[in-house]
Amino acid sequence: MQKRQFRILRCAIAGIDAVEAETRHVFQRHTHENFGIGVIHRGAQKSLSGRGMVEAGAGDVITVNPGEVHDGAPIGNAGRAWRMLYLDPALIAAASLDISDGKTAEFEFSLPVIRDAGVAAGFARLFGALTADRATEAGQEEALLLLLARVVGGQGGGGRAVPQAVSRARMLIDDDPAAPLTLADLARESGLSRFQMVRAFAKATGLTPHAYLVQRRIDTARRLIAGGATLAEAALASGFADQSHMTRTFVRKYGVSPGVYAGAMA
Repeated sequence: MQKRQFRILRCAIAGIDAVEAETRHVFQRHTHENFGIGVIHRGAQKSLSGRGMVEAGAGDVITVNPGEVHDGAPIGNAGRAWRMLYLDPALIAAASLDISDGKTAEFEFSLPVIRDAGVAAGFARLFGALTADRATEAGQEEALLLLLARVVGGQGGGGRAVPQAVSRARMLIDDDPAAPLTLADLARESGLSRFQMVRAFAKATGLTPHAYLVQRRIDTARRLIAGGATLAEAALASGFADQSHMTRTFVRKYGVSPGVYAGAMA
């Protein structure tokens, strides 16, 4: 039986995480705080995206935006393997300003699957430059800008607006994910009934309010662990009942245990 294999590689540029994965793991619905772009190099998968259900196979580029709900399951029994880069929104905003000659810092991947050999080759150059022992900073930044410019040139469309009522409830969660918020708290903040709140929140974000709260807590835990907090400290500070609860959630969301993630970040 194939084991889950994840490697988190060191990157010379701050704000970028590089991941190699080979797994049959079925990822539940979750989100990331960062932009993600990668290439599948073996096997295939199907996944929910911000544009509906999609499938991606070997050679395809896959993307995800911050906060975008997605999942992932292999197609067939062989699993799939991919490389992925997760990029801090501030870094993407700066790159977008450069690419647009200062016109905008806004950026969004509008295509969850890109079938373009040139984009895939650009990703391979960037991944190699970021994880090589002796790559230059100028070469890494150049590869990043060229890749993003090519992706922007091949995209179209825009994001969906989130209703103001849902935005208010979401901000209440975002302000303090560890707080013991109730559905009544969120409904009161949004001006909706509890049922209306659940229905509107799920329609706008793809997650129920509770699922979104758990996602934000695991995001907080991941940042704390990356910053050197112990697993017990991270669990407590991010609002989980205990370390085992955090661990189960971490594995379901990211496919790797928080202990393995902490070891990679050390």
